[in-house]
Amino acid sequence: MPKTIFQRIIDREIPAKIEHEDDRCIVIHDIQPQAPVHLLIIPKQLIARATDATAADEAVLGHLIVTAGAMAKKLGLENGYRLVINSGPDACESVPQLHVHMLARRQMAWPPG
Repeated sequence: MPKTIFQRIIDREIPAKIEHEDDRCIVIHDIQPQAPVHLLIIPKQLIARATDATAADEAVLGHLIVTAGAMAKKLGLENGYRLVINSGPDACESVPQLHVHMLARRQMAWPPG
């Protein structure tokens, strides 16, 4: 199976604007932002989709949420932000690798659409 674009970014084969990186994840700016702040929080461990996650993935999945909180503090997002995980092509998944979208500084309606 070929590497996903995120694996290629992690391996530094493709450039990206990196906001944060540690041993478990990388945070990059989305190249097609849907809000003034649109980060992608990507685990370095390949998990294709949320439905493929197992109990063994709990620590890394929790780390993604903790990292989102740290990014919110770093970027001054005290008015709030939205975290989104798409899972599958019917959910607008464009890269088959679990990642968390962090969107902020744009009024977002609920329900969407």
